[in-house]
Amino acid sequence: MRLAPCVTLFLAIGLGACGSKPEPAASKPAGPPATLITTTTAASIALDVTEDSLGSLEALIDPKVGAEVAGRVIAVHAKSGDQVKKGQLLAEIDPTDFHTQGQADAAEIARLEALVAQAERFAERQQQLVAQGFISRNGADDALAQRDAARAQLATARARSSATRNNLGRSKVTAPTEGVIEVQIVAAGDYVKVGDPLYRLISNRILKAHLPYPESAAARIRPGQPVRLTSAQAPGQVIEGTVEQVKPTVSETSRALDVQVRLTNDGSLLAGGTVNGAIVTGRKPAAVVVPEQSVVLRPAGKVVYVIADGKARQRIVEPGVKQGGRIEIVKGLTAGELVAEDGAGFLSDGAAVTVKAAPTAKP
Repeated sequence: MRLAPCVTLFLAIGLGACGSKPEPAASKPAGPPATLITTTTAASIALDVTEDSLGSLEALIDPKVGAEVAGRVIAVHAKSGDQVKKGQLLAEIDPTDFHTQGQADAAEIARLEALVAQAERFAERQQQLVAQGFISRNGADDALAQRDAARAQLATARARSSATRNNLGRSKVTAPTEGVIEVQIVAAGDYVKVGDPLYRLISNRILKAHLPYPESAAARIRPGQPVRLTSAQAPGQVIEGTVEQVKPTVSETSRALDVQVRLTNDGSLLAGGTVNGAIVTGRKPAAVVVPEQSVVLRPAGKVVYVIADGKARQRIVEPGVKQGGRIEIVKGLTAGELVAEDGAGFLSDGAAVTVKAAPTAKP
C-alpha cells in the first residue's frame, strides 16, 4: 500500500510521454550566407608609367631687401604678412644729408659752369691772337688745356650730383617685386648701414618643386619629361609641368637624386609645402586595370576574386602601377573578366556572393 503513490507517478509520466510527439527540427541552410558585393569588369586601357615621389616647394623669387644707403630709419610702412606690390614703399631712411649734399652739388656745378664759360671765351681769344700772329701757338694750347680741365671738373660735379640724387631716391625702400613680407627686420629709429637687411620678401608666383628619387631612377628620368603634381594645399587639382633639371650629384645626407620642376602658381600653393610628383617615364598602350579595392591581401599573396556562377574564385595576381584609383594587373588576370569590387575584402575562395544591382537612373 505504501508503493501506490510511486506507481501512480510513473503511470502519469508514461501516459504524458505517450500522448506528445516532438516537433520536427527546422531545416538549416547549407554553408554561410552569400556575401553582398558589387562587381566590375577588368578593363584594358592606355596607362602612363610614372615615377612617384613626395617633395617640397621652393619659392624662386625670395629677395632679401637691404639698405642701399646708410642712415636712420624714420618710417616703416610695411610689416610681416603684408601683401605688397612691386615698387610699393616699405620704409624710409632719413634723407636730410642727401638733400644737403644735393644743394652743395648744385652750387659746385654752377661755379664750374661759370669757369668753363670763362675758359672757353679765353681759349677762343687766344686762338684769334694766334691767327693774327700776336702770340705763339704754345699760349693758345695752354688756354685749350685749361678749358678742357674745367670741362672735366664740371662733368665730375654733374656725376657726383647724379649719385646724390640716386642716393636720395634709395632712401625710400621699395619692394623689388610683388609678394608677401615674410620677415620684417627693421624698425623705426634703427640706424642701418649699406647692405643691412631690412625685409625678407617671398613671392609664390613662380615655384620650384624638388622631388627626391633613389639613385636607381637616374637612368629613367631626364629633363623635358611631363610631370603631374598634386598637393594637399589644392585638393583635387592636378598641376602639369615638365622636368627642368636633374641634379648631376646625389645628396650626401639622403643619398637621393634631386629632380627639379618649375611651375607657375595661381596662388593656391605656398612655398615650403609638400607636393606629390609623378614623372611620366613611359606609356603602356594596353594595360589590364581594376579598381584598387578589388585587390586584397591574403596568405597566398595579393589576389582578386573572379565572379562566376554565383561564386568567388580566388586568383593570385601581380599588381603594377596605380593611377587614378585603379591598379594595373601585370599577371594573373585578363581584360573582360568579372571581378569583385566593393566587398572583395570579405570574400574567400569559393564563397557564395550576391551581386548588388546598380542603382537605376531617375527619369
